[in-house]
Formats: sequence, structure tokens, C-alpha cells
Amino acid sequence: MKKAPIIGISRFRIGTDGKGITSLVCFHGCPMRCKYCLNPHCTNPSSLYHTLSSHELLEHLTKDELYYIATGGGVTFGGGEPLLYSLFIEEVLQLGASRWNINVETSLNVPLLNVTRLFNYNVHFIVDVKDMNPSIYMNYTSSTNVQVTNNLAWIADNGLTDKVSVRLPLIHNYNTVENQNQSRGKLEAMGFNDIEMFTYITNIIEYKNGRKRTMQYSPSCAI
Repeated sequence: MKKAPIIGISRFRIGTDGKGITSLVCFHGCPMRCKYCLNPHCTNPSSLYHTLSSHELLEHLTKDELYYIATGGGVTFGGGEPLLYSLFIEEVLQLGASRWNINVETSLNVPLLNVTRLFNYNVHFIVDVKDMNPSIYMNYTSSTNVQVTNNLAWIADNGLTDKVSVRLPLIHNYNTVENQNQSRGKLEAMGFNDIEMFTYITNIIEYKNGRKRTMQYSPSCAI
């Protein structure tokens, strides 16, 4: 029985992580260090989290099965980066979670095998691409997007783009509307059509050099 670090499970979410009423499972761990990360505790080694077995997680999720069935909802795996734990998620699906609607919110910045194994199931992927420009991506995430583009190419080459929704943000001080449109053009040329363009609009306050300023960051899987 596999285990994984879970920061939290958010129940009774409506219209935020897919259709109907959903439960959001947030994993600890992420390969990136995004400048406006909503969940920086996901990458903090000292953050509090629970290590759950796949069976224990399924028991938690099954509590709300009637809501999933009645509303067409289900479970969303987020984080952090859930595909770091794709073997764990696969085991949860095999134990019974595959009977619900399943979403995975991911950056796709993981090895290809972590991606391909979950395409064997009825899973919908919500991919936060950030930006297709390697320099912009590196500047914002402190990571290369080579794995992201390679994984997107594999999905497209295997005719699986209908199982993917892509999110393209306008990131304050990091990219422009023109960059957004260029990223969209590259993705459409690959065969992706379900593309959401939006602006990071949630404000946080940062104190720098004794002065207060407003910044923006990505809305993701807060719990």
C-alpha cells in the first residue's frame, strides 16, 4: 500500500475544481518555486502534513460519494504537484476512486512516465502552463519548461488533447498579453483547444525595505 504526504483535503467545493461538488486533495511537494505561489507551504520541508496510505485517503473521500454522484462532481488532486505521486494516485483510482469524476491540477513539470500512467484512466488534466516561452518560464518558476513541452507534445501526438484543459495566466511583471497570445498560438498549433486565458488577480501584501506594496499571485488549490 503506497503512502503520500497530504497537506489537506478540502470538501464541498462548488464550481472551483470541476463540475458539481468536489473534494480537493493537496499534496506536499513541487518541483518549481513560482514567485507568486499561493501554497508556499507545499515546498517547505518543515510544513505540517499527514502521510496517508491510498486506502486511508479513499476512506476520507468516500464520505462524500453521494454528493459526487448527485451533482456530477468528484475528486481533484492538486498541490503542490500531484503528479510527483502518480503511482499513489493510480493506486487510489484502482481501489475505487475511478468511479468518480477525477481532475488533476498539474504543471506537467514531471517525468513523462508520471503523466502517461494516469492517461489509462478517465482523468481530466488541468494544466497550468504559466508561459510557453522558456525564458519567461524560468524567470517566474526558477525551473526549465523542457519537461512541460515534451509532455504536451506526447499528449498531442497520442491524440489525447480532449482530456486536457490548459490555463495561460497573465503574470504581473513576468509576461505580457502578447506573450499570452504567443503561448496560445503554440498550443493551438499542437492541437490544444480548451485554453483559458486569465489574469492573476488575487492580492497579497509584501513588505520590502520597510515599504508595503501589493503583489499578485496565482489562485490555485488553497484549503
